[in-house]
Amino acid sequence: MLPKYEQYNKAYKDINGKKINDLIPWFMSDCGWNTFRVRIFVHPDKKAPDYKTADLAVCQDLEYVTALGKRIKDAGAYFMLDFHYSDSWVDASHIQAPAAWKGASDEVMADSVGRYTREVLTALNAAGATPDLVQVGNEIMYGLCDRRVHPYSTTGDNWSGYLMLLRAGCNAVRELCPNAQIIIHTDRPTNRVWNKWYYSTLVNNNVDFDVIGLSYYPFWHAGMTPSETNTGAEVLQPLVNAINQLAVDFPTKRVQIVEFAYNYQYWPTSGVNYDTRPVWPCQDDDKGSEGTKGQFYFVKDLVDNLKPLANLDGINYWFPEEAGTGDTGTVMAGYLNRGFWNPTAGSSGHSILKVGAASLGQCAPYYMRNFHHSGTGMESINLPSDIPCQKILKEGQLLIRRPDGSLYGPDGIRR
Repeated sequence: MLPKYEQYNKAYKDINGKKINDLIPWFMSDCGWNTFRVRIFVHPDKKAPDYKTADLAVCQDLEYVTALGKRIKDAGAYFMLDFHYSDSWVDASHIQAPAAWKGASDEVMADSVGRYTREVLTALNAAGATPDLVQVGNEIMYGLCDRRVHPYSTTGDNWSGYLMLLRAGCNAVRELCPNAQIIIHTDRPTNRVWNKWYYSTLVNNNVDFDVIGLSYYPFWHAGMTPSETNTGAEVLQPLVNAINQLAVDFPTKRVQIVEFAYNYQYWPTSGVNYDTRPVWPCQDDDKGSEGTKGQFYFVKDLVDNLKPLANLDGINYWFPEEAGTGDTGTVMAGYLNRGFWNPTAGSSGHSILKVGAASLGQCAPYYMRNFHHSGTGMESINLPSDIPCQKILKEGQLLIRRPDGSLYGPDGIRR
Protein backbone atom coordinates (compact mmCIF):
# COMPACT_ATOMS: atom_id res chain seq x y z
CA MET A 1 0.00 0.00 0.00
CA LEU A 2 3.05 2.29 0.00
CA PRO A 3 2.14 4.10 -3.27
CA LYS A 4 -1.34 4.82 -1.92
CA TYR A 5 0.02 6.31 1.29
CA GLU A 6 2.43 8.39 -0.79
CA GLN A 7 -0.39 9.48 -3.09
CA TYR A 8 -2.21 11.01 -0.14
CA ASN A 9 0.95 12.61 1.27
CA LYS A 10 1.28 10.41 4.30
CA ALA A 11 4.87 11.10 5.34
CA TYR A 12 6.90 8.55 7.34
CA LYS A 13 9.35 9.60 10.04
CA ASP A 14 12.25 7.67 11.57
CA ILE A 15 13.05 7.18 15.25
CA ASN A 16 14.63 10.66 15.35
CA GLY A 17 11.58 12.32 13.83
CA LYS A 18 13.27 12.88 10.48
CA LYS A 19 11.15 12.45 7.35
CA ILE A 20 11.96 9.34 5.32
CA ASN A 21 12.04 10.35 1.66
CA ASP A 22 11.61 6.84 0.25
CA LEU A 23 10.67 3.92 2.46
CA ILE A 24 12.10 1.19 0.21
CA PRO A 25 15.80 2.21 0.30
CA TRP A 26 15.34 3.17 3.97
CA PHE A 27 14.17 -0.35 4.80
CA MET A 28 17.31 -1.60 3.08
CA SER A 29 19.91 0.81 4.47
CA ASP A 30 18.57 1.33 7.99
CA CYS A 31 16.87 -2.02 8.61
CA GLY A 32 18.89 -4.46 6.52
CA TRP A 33 15.89 -5.74 4.55
CA ASN A 34 16.41 -6.94 1.00
CA THR A 35 13.09 -8.33 -0.28
CA PHE A 36 9.67 -6.76 -0.86
CA ARG A 37 6.44 -8.65 -1.58
CA VAL A 38 3.69 -7.20 -3.78
CA ARG A 39 0.29 -8.74 -4.52
CA ILE A 40 -1.51 -8.51 -7.86
CA PHE A 41 -5.20 -8.88 -8.71
CA VAL A 42 -6.66 -9.54 -12.16
CA HIS A 43 -9.31 -6.79 -12.24
CA PRO A 44 -9.49 -5.18 -8.79
CA ASP A 45 -12.05 -2.70 -10.11
CA LYS A 46 -14.41 -5.70 -10.46
CA LYS A 47 -14.06 -6.82 -6.84
CA ALA A 48 -17.62 -5.88 -5.92
CA PRO A 49 -20.24 -7.32 -5.97
CA ASP A 50 -18.43 -10.65 -6.45
CA TYR A 51 -16.53 -10.20 -3.18
CA LYS A 52 -19.63 -8.68 -1.54
CA THR A 53 -17.75 -5.60 -0.36
CA ALA A 54 -15.53 -2.81 -1.62
CA ASP A 55 -12.02 -2.79 -0.15
CA LEU A 56 -9.71 0.18 -0.68
CA ALA A 57 -6.69 -2.06 -0.13
CA VAL A 58 -7.58 -4.10 -3.24
CA CYS A 59 -6.04 -1.83 -5.86
CA GLN A 60 -2.99 -3.71 -7.14
CA ASP A 61 -3.53 -4.06 -10.87
CA LEU A 62 -0.78 -4.55 -13.46
CA GLU A 63 -0.07 -0.82 -13.80
CA TYR A 64 0.29 -0.41 -10.03
CA VAL A 65 2.49 -3.49 -9.67
CA THR A 66 4.71 -2.62 -12.62
CA ALA A 67 5.55 0.80 -11.19
CA LEU A 68 6.17 -0.52 -7.68
CA GLY A 69 8.13 -3.54 -8.93
CA LYS A 70 10.37 -1.23 -10.96
CA ARG A 71 11.06 0.86 -7.85
CA ILE A 72 12.01 -2.26 -5.91
CA LYS A 73 14.36 -3.51 -8.61
CA ASP A 74 15.92 -0.08 -9.14
CA ALA A 75 16.65 0.06 -5.40
CA GLY A 76 18.64 -3.17 -5.73
CA ALA A 77 16.22 -5.32 -3.76
CA TYR A 78 14.56 -8.63 -4.52
CA PHE A 79 10.97 -8.45 -5.81
CA MET A 80 8.47 -11.11 -4.72
CA LEU A 81 5.27 -11.18 -6.81
CA ASP A 82 2.14 -12.67 -5.26
CA PHE A 83 -0.47 -13.76 -7.83
CA HIS A 84 -3.96 -13.95 -6.28
CA TYR A 85 -5.63 -15.04 -9.55
CA SER A 86 -8.76 -13.21 -8.46
CA ASP A 87 -10.26 -9.74 -8.45
CA SER A 88 -9.93 -9.55 -4.66
CA TRP A 89 -8.42 -11.32 -1.68
CA VAL A 90 -7.74 -15.05 -1.87
CA ASP A 91 -7.12 -17.15 1.21
CA ALA A 92 -8.36 -20.38 2.74
CA SER A 93 -11.93 -19.07 2.96
CA HIS A 94 -11.98 -17.06 -0.31
CA ILE A 95 -10.94 -18.96 -3.45
CA GLN A 96 -13.08 -17.30 -6.07
CA ALA A 97 -11.99 -16.92 -9.71
CA PRO A 98 -11.92 -13.51 -11.42
CA ALA A 99 -15.34 -12.41 -12.65
CA ALA A 100 -14.21 -12.64 -16.27
CA TRP A 101 -13.19 -16.29 -15.83
CA LYS A 102 -16.24 -17.54 -13.92
CA GLY A 103 -17.90 -20.74 -15.09
CA ALA A 104 -15.06 -21.87 -17.34
CA SER A 105 -14.14 -25.54 -17.72
CA ASP A 106 -10.93 -26.82 -16.16
CA GLU A 107 -9.14 -26.67 -19.50
CA VAL A 108 -10.28 -23.13 -20.28
CA MET A 109 -9.53 -21.95 -16.73
CA ALA A 110 -6.01 -23.41 -16.93
CA ASP A 111 -5.49 -21.63 -20.23
CA SER A 112 -6.62 -18.37 -18.61
CA VAL A 113 -4.23 -18.83 -15.68
CA GLY A 114 -1.30 -19.56 -18.00
CA ARG A 115 -2.12 -16.78 -20.43
CA TYR A 116 -2.65 -14.18 -17.70
CA THR A 117 0.58 -15.18 -15.94
CA ARG A 118 2.51 -14.79 -19.18
CA GLU A 119 0.91 -11.39 -19.89
CA VAL A 120 1.86 -10.05 -16.48
CA LEU A 121 5.42 -11.38 -16.54
CA THR A 122 5.99 -10.21 -20.12
CA ALA A 123 4.96 -6.69 -19.09
CA LEU A 124 7.14 -6.75 -15.96
CA ASN A 125 10.16 -8.04 -17.90
CA ALA A 126 9.76 -5.30 -20.48
CA ALA A 127 9.57 -2.65 -17.74
CA GLY A 128 12.73 -3.81 -15.98
CA ALA A 129 10.70 -5.19 -13.09
CA THR A 130 11.36 -8.93 -13.43
CA PRO A 131 10.37 -10.64 -10.18
CA ASP A 132 12.94 -12.75 -8.35
CA LEU A 133 10.33 -14.84 -6.56
CA VAL A 134 6.81 -15.63 -7.75
CA GLN A 135 3.90 -17.00 -5.74
CA VAL A 136 1.52 -19.01 -7.89
CA GLY A 137 -1.51 -18.33 -5.75
CA ASN A 138 -2.05 -16.97 -2.24
CA GLU A 139 -2.80 -19.39 0.62
CA ILE A 140 -4.13 -22.00 -1.77
CA MET A 141 -4.18 -25.20 0.30
CA TYR A 142 -7.99 -25.26 -0.02
CA GLY A 143 -8.35 -24.30 -3.64
CA LEU A 144 -7.72 -21.94 -6.53
CA CYS A 145 -10.11 -20.22 -8.97
CA ASP A 146 -13.21 -22.02 -7.68
CA ARG A 147 -11.47 -25.44 -7.76
CA ARG A 148 -11.86 -26.66 -4.20
CA VAL A 149 -9.53 -29.19 -2.58
CA HIS A 150 -8.48 -30.27 0.91
CA PRO A 151 -5.10 -31.34 2.32
CA TYR A 152 -6.45 -34.82 2.95
CA SER A 153 -8.58 -37.36 1.10
CA THR A 154 -12.22 -36.33 0.85
CA THR A 155 -15.09 -36.52 -1.61
CA GLY A 156 -16.14 -33.66 -3.85
CA ASP A 157 -12.66 -32.23 -4.46
CA ASN A 158 -11.52 -31.24 -7.94
CA TRP A 159 -7.86 -32.13 -7.67
CA SER A 160 -7.61 -32.76 -11.41
CA GLY A 161 -8.69 -29.23 -12.31
CA TYR A 162 -6.75 -27.70 -9.42
CA LEU A 163 -3.48 -29.35 -10.46
CA MET A 164 -4.09 -28.35 -14.07
CA LEU A 165 -4.30 -24.69 -12.98
CA LEU A 166 -1.17 -24.92 -10.84
CA ARG A 167 0.87 -26.52 -13.61
CA ALA A 168 -0.29 -23.81 -16.04
CA GLY A 169 0.78 -21.04 -13.68
CA CYS A 170 4.10 -22.58 -12.67
CA ASN A 171 5.04 -23.47 -16.25
CA ALA A 172 4.34 -19.89 -17.34
CA VAL A 173 6.62 -18.55 -14.61
CA ARG A 174 9.38 -20.98 -15.54
CA GLU A 175 9.07 -19.96 -19.18
CA LEU A 176 9.05 -16.17 -18.72
CA CYS A 177 11.24 -15.89 -15.58
CA PRO A 178 13.56 -18.91 -15.64
CA ASN A 179 15.73 -17.56 -12.80
CA ALA A 180 12.84 -16.84 -10.46
CA GLN A 181 12.02 -19.02 -7.47
CA ILE A 182 8.47 -20.41 -7.70
CA ILE A 183 6.57 -20.44 -4.40
CA ILE A 184 3.50 -22.47 -3.46
CA HIS A 185 1.91 -20.69 -0.50
CA THR A 186 -0.25 -22.34 2.17
CA ASP A 187 -1.67 -21.30 5.53
CA ARG A 188 -1.41 -24.30 7.86
CA PRO A 189 2.23 -23.90 8.93
CA THR A 190 2.24 -26.17 11.96
CA ASN A 191 0.19 -29.08 10.59
CA ARG A 192 2.91 -31.53 9.56
CA VAL A 193 0.49 -34.21 8.35
CA TRP A 194 -1.49 -31.90 6.11
CA ASN A 195 1.64 -30.22 4.74
CA LYS A 196 3.17 -33.55 3.79
CA TRP A 197 -0.05 -34.78 2.16
CA TYR A 198 -0.60 -31.55 0.23
CA TYR A 199 2.93 -30.89 -1.05
CA SER A 200 3.47 -34.60 -1.84
CA THR A 201 0.37 -34.46 -4.03
CA LEU A 202 1.87 -31.53 -5.92
CA VAL A 203 5.28 -33.18 -6.32
CA ASN A 204 3.74 -36.48 -7.43
CA ASN A 205 1.65 -34.68 -10.07
CA ASN A 206 4.50 -32.73 -11.70
CA VAL A 207 3.83 -29.28 -10.29
CA ASP A 208 7.12 -27.41 -10.83
CA PHE A 209 8.03 -25.27 -7.80
CA ASP A 210 11.04 -24.42 -5.64
CA VAL A 211 9.81 -22.99 -2.35
CA ILE A 212 7.23 -24.00 0.25
CA GLY A 213 5.73 -20.71 1.39
CA LEU A 214 3.99 -20.49 4.76
CA SER A 215 1.88 -17.89 6.53
CA TYR A 216 2.40 -17.59 10.29
CA TYR A 217 0.26 -15.46 12.57
CA PRO A 218 0.56 -16.63 16.17
CA PHE A 219 -2.89 -15.34 17.16
CA TRP A 220 -4.32 -17.79 14.59
CA HIS A 221 -1.72 -20.53 14.24
CA ALA A 222 -0.20 -20.97 17.69
CA GLY A 223 -3.30 -21.45 19.83
CA MET A 224 -1.99 -18.70 22.06
CA THR A 225 -3.43 -18.16 25.51
CA PRO A 226 -2.09 -15.77 28.14
CA SER A 227 0.37 -17.59 30.33
CA GLU A 228 3.21 -16.50 32.54
CA THR A 229 4.81 -19.92 32.26
CA ASN A 230 5.10 -20.17 28.47
CA THR A 231 8.17 -18.84 26.72
CA GLY A 232 8.35 -17.59 23.14
CA ALA A 233 10.39 -20.66 22.24
CA GLU A 234 7.67 -22.95 23.62
CA VAL A 235 4.95 -21.21 21.62
CA LEU A 236 7.07 -21.39 18.45
CA GLN A 237 8.16 -25.01 18.88
CA PRO A 238 5.33 -26.47 16.73
CA LEU A 239 6.39 -24.17 13.88
CA VAL A 240 10.05 -25.14 14.30
CA ASN A 241 9.10 -28.83 14.33
CA ALA A 242 7.00 -28.42 11.19
CA ILE A 243 9.78 -26.67 9.25
CA ASN A 244 12.27 -29.32 10.34
CA GLN A 245 9.84 -31.99 9.15
CA LEU A 246 9.58 -30.28 5.76
CA ALA A 247 13.35 -30.68 5.42
CA VAL A 248 12.88 -34.43 5.90
CA ASP A 249 9.81 -34.79 3.70
CA PHE A 250 11.00 -32.44 0.91
CA PRO A 251 14.80 -32.21 1.03
CA THR A 252 15.04 -30.46 -2.37
CA LYS A 253 12.56 -27.70 -1.48
CA ARG A 254 13.35 -24.47 0.32
CA VAL A 255 10.99 -22.89 2.86
CA GLN A 256 9.98 -19.30 3.53
CA ILE A 257 7.63 -17.57 5.91
CA VAL A 258 6.09 -15.39 3.21
CA GLU A 259 3.70 -13.69 5.66
CA PHE A 260 3.98 -12.99 9.37
CA ALA A 261 2.91 -10.12 11.62
CA TYR A 262 1.90 -9.20 15.15
CA ASN A 263 -0.23 -6.40 16.54
CA TYR A 264 1.40 -3.65 18.59
CA GLN A 265 -1.84 -2.66 20.32
CA TYR A 266 -5.51 -3.55 20.76
CA TRP A 267 -7.01 -5.35 17.79
CA PRO A 268 -10.76 -6.11 17.64
CA THR A 269 -12.04 -8.78 15.28
CA SER A 270 -15.46 -10.26 14.55
CA GLY A 271 -17.07 -8.27 17.31
CA VAL A 272 -14.76 -9.79 19.95
CA ASN A 273 -12.48 -7.62 22.05
CA TYR A 274 -9.29 -9.50 21.23
CA ASP A 275 -6.16 -7.86 22.59
CA THR A 276 -2.89 -9.42 21.48
CA ARG A 277 -0.69 -7.22 23.67
CA PRO A 278 -0.55 -9.40 26.80
CA VAL A 279 -0.60 -12.70 24.94
CA TRP A 280 2.92 -13.11 23.61
CA PRO A 281 5.31 -14.14 26.40
CA CYS A 282 7.23 -10.95 27.21
CA GLN A 283 10.38 -10.32 29.15
CA ASP A 284 9.55 -7.06 30.94
CA ASP A 285 6.74 -5.32 32.79
CA ASP A 286 6.18 -2.44 30.36
CA LYS A 287 2.41 -1.82 30.48
CA GLY A 288 2.41 1.45 28.52
CA SER A 289 0.30 2.49 25.55
CA GLU A 290 2.31 0.26 23.24
CA GLY A 291 1.41 -2.80 25.23
CA THR A 292 3.90 -5.23 26.70
CA LYS A 293 6.19 -4.97 23.69
CA GLY A 294 4.53 -8.11 22.38
CA GLN A 295 5.27 -7.21 18.75
CA PHE A 296 8.97 -6.70 19.48
CA TYR A 297 9.41 -9.90 21.46
CA PHE A 298 7.39 -11.93 18.96
CA VAL A 299 9.65 -10.82 16.10
CA LYS A 300 12.78 -11.34 18.22
CA ASP A 301 11.71 -14.81 19.32
CA LEU A 302 10.69 -15.76 15.77
CA VAL A 303 14.09 -14.75 14.38
CA ASP A 304 16.04 -16.38 17.21
CA ASN A 305 14.18 -19.68 16.89
CA LEU A 306 14.05 -19.90 13.09
CA LYS A 307 17.55 -18.73 12.25
CA PRO A 308 19.19 -22.13 12.93
CA LEU A 309 16.88 -23.91 10.44
CA ALA A 310 18.99 -24.71 7.38
CA ASN A 311 16.08 -25.14 4.96
CA LEU A 312 14.50 -21.77 5.76
CA ASP A 313 15.51 -18.97 3.39
CA GLY A 314 13.61 -15.96 4.66
CA ILE A 315 10.84 -14.27 6.58
CA ASN A 316 8.61 -11.55 5.15
CA TYR A 317 6.68 -9.16 7.40
CA TRP A 318 3.15 -8.46 6.18
CA PHE A 319 2.16 -4.79 5.72
CA PRO A 320 4.99 -3.10 7.63
CA GLU A 321 4.15 0.26 5.98
CA GLU A 322 0.72 0.46 7.59
CA ALA A 323 0.16 4.04 8.77
CA GLY A 324 -3.51 4.61 9.45
CA THR A 325 -6.34 4.95 6.98
CA GLY A 326 -5.17 7.96 4.96
CA ASP A 327 -7.13 11.17 4.66
CA THR A 328 -10.68 10.32 5.76
CA GLY A 329 -10.29 6.69 4.78
CA THR A 330 -8.68 7.13 1.39
CA VAL A 331 -6.14 4.29 1.81
CA MET A 332 -7.73 1.86 4.26
CA ALA A 333 -11.21 1.44 5.68
CA GLY A 334 -9.88 0.70 9.19
CA TYR A 335 -6.84 -0.03 11.32
CA LEU A 336 -5.11 -3.40 11.56
CA ASN A 337 -2.45 -2.20 14.03
CA ARG A 338 0.24 -4.56 12.78
CA GLY A 339 2.55 -2.06 11.09
CA PHE A 340 5.44 -0.08 12.55
CA TRP A 341 4.14 3.49 12.39
CA ASN A 342 1.71 5.43 14.53
CA PRO A 343 -1.65 5.29 12.67
CA THR A 344 -2.43 8.84 13.82
CA ALA A 345 -0.33 11.35 11.91
CA GLY A 346 1.14 14.44 13.49
CA SER A 347 1.48 17.72 11.68
CA SER A 348 4.55 16.49 9.78
CA GLY A 349 3.67 12.84 9.24
CA HIS A 350 3.55 9.43 10.93
CA SER A 351 6.16 8.83 13.63
CA ILE A 352 7.63 5.37 13.97
CA LEU A 353 6.58 3.53 17.10
CA LYS A 354 9.38 2.65 19.50
CA VAL A 355 8.20 -0.94 19.47
CA GLY A 356 8.02 -0.81 15.67
CA ALA A 357 11.56 0.52 15.33
CA ALA A 358 12.87 -2.30 17.50
CA SER A 359 10.88 -4.87 15.54
CA LEU A 360 12.29 -3.61 12.24
CA GLY A 361 15.81 -4.09 13.51
CA GLN A 362 15.05 -7.61 14.69
CA CYS A 363 13.94 -8.61 11.19
CA ALA A 364 17.22 -7.48 9.65
CA PRO A 365 19.52 -10.41 10.56
CA TYR A 366 17.27 -12.92 8.85
CA TYR A 367 15.49 -11.19 6.01
CA MET A 368 15.91 -13.48 3.02
CA ARG A 369 18.96 -15.38 4.18
CA ASN A 370 20.51 -17.92 1.81
CA PHE A 371 18.65 -16.69 -1.29
CA HIS A 372 19.85 -18.40 -4.44
CA HIS A 373 18.48 -18.16 -7.97
CA SER A 374 19.33 -21.60 -9.26
CA GLY A 375 17.48 -23.59 -6.65
CA THR A 376 20.56 -25.67 -5.88
CA GLY A 377 21.58 -25.92 -2.27
CA MET A 378 24.24 -23.61 -0.86
CA GLU A 379 25.34 -23.27 2.74
CA SER A 380 23.71 -20.51 4.71
CA ILE A 381 25.13 -17.01 4.53
CA ASN A 382 23.64 -13.71 5.64
CA LEU A 383 23.28 -11.13 2.88
CA PRO A 384 24.45 -7.61 3.82
CA SER A 385 22.02 -4.72 3.72
CA ASP A 386 23.82 -2.93 0.89
CA ILE A 387 22.78 -5.43 -1.77
CA PRO A 388 22.81 -6.27 -4.66
CA CYS A 389 25.61 -8.69 -3.94
CA GLN A 390 26.81 -12.00 -5.30
CA LYS A 391 27.65 -15.36 -3.79
CA ILE A 392 30.92 -16.77 -5.03
CA LEU A 393 33.11 -19.76 -4.26
CA LYS A 394 36.74 -18.87 -3.67
CA GLU A 395 39.25 -21.55 -2.74
CA GLY A 396 36.42 -23.78 -1.64
CA GLN A 397 34.80 -21.16 0.62
CA LEU A 398 31.44 -19.50 0.06
CA LEU A 399 31.79 -15.71 0.15
CA ILE A 400 29.69 -12.70 -0.75
CA ARG A 401 30.92 -9.95 -3.03
CA ARG A 402 29.53 -6.49 -2.31
CA PRO A 403 28.94 -3.91 -5.05
CA ASP A 404 32.30 -2.28 -4.30
CA GLY A 405 34.08 -5.59 -4.93
CA SER A 406 34.91 -6.34 -1.29
CA LEU A 407 34.49 -9.93 -0.05
CA TYR A 408 32.91 -11.05 3.22
CA GLY A 409 32.53 -14.48 4.77
CA PRO A 410 29.51 -16.06 6.50
CA ASP A 411 30.79 -14.59 9.77
CA GLY A 412 30.50 -11.05 8.38
CA ILE A 413 34.26 -10.51 8.49
CA ARG A 414 35.91 -8.95 5.46
CA ARG A 415 38.32 -11.27 3.64
